[in-house]
Amino acid sequence: MSLATSSLAQLLSDIERIARDAGEAIMAVYARDFTVEEKADKSPLTEADKAAHDVIVSGLEALPGNIPVLSEENTEGFAGVDADGRYWLVDPLDGTKEFIKRNGEFTVNIALIENGRPVLGVVVAPALDVAYLAAEGVGAFKVEGSGERQPIHVGGKPRAGASYRVVGSRSHPSPDLSDWLKTLGSHDMVPMGSSLKLCLVAEGAADVYPRLGPTCLWDTGAAQAVVEQAGGRVETLEGQPLSYANPSDYLNPHFVVAGWNDHHRPSTR
Repeated sequence: MSLATSSLAQLLSDIERIARDAGEAIMAVYARDFTVEEKADKSPLTEADKAAHDVIVSGLEALPGNIPVLSEENTEGFAGVDADGRYWLVDPLDGTKEFIKRNGEFTVNIALIENGRPVLGVVVAPALDVAYLAAEGVGAFKVEGSGERQPIHVGGKPRAGASYRVVGSRSHPSPDLSDWLKTLGSHDMVPMGSSLKLCLVAEGAADVYPRLGPTCLWDTGAAQAVVEQAGGRVETLEGQPLSYANPSDYLNPHFVVAGWNDHHRPSTR
């Protein structure tokens, strides 16, 4: 049974609170010296990743429904999708490299997956004091500081002859990207770290984000919900929606985030 819009609206507030609590735990580490370990895949791990994970899992387990949690920091503890096709998808600290560089471009990502789709997503960037929130039937929003939720929407497809604003990774350049950009045509690059790249598209600050390098489900789930509820799309190079139906396979295919949807009339920005 799908969750009612009213339930998703309440959950969105609950998840925002949990993500902000995790952000506070991250910033407590960010404010001092910290150690950096290396995981089996050679990616970095800090005390902040672990602290945020503990805060999030504790918060999610306190919510009603007993929905299983898949977190980047404890994949072995995932019990599998529940009987209603749901699970929480969590990246406690997305952009650990940005965290280590202290450039502020790191996020807390929490998504609710239902039948392979992200129906709710919260992205909090604690160092930037900004949050992006979305839930199906509720909408997509940006919150700056302690301000009110502001509805956001994608910018629409650039008109013919206009340059595309392309957002790209600061820490993961891709050799395939230059070829893809040649087919796109005139463009300006906007570098950004973590899931904030998708959020820039969602709020209309960028037009497209091609990701032709490795990512995992937890890197994209929350921000994909924001993009889709803001009117955009996140699709594989074959034009299929990015799917979360098989959480045992963590790796995403290459994908493109677009600030328009071909099923809707593009803007004439």
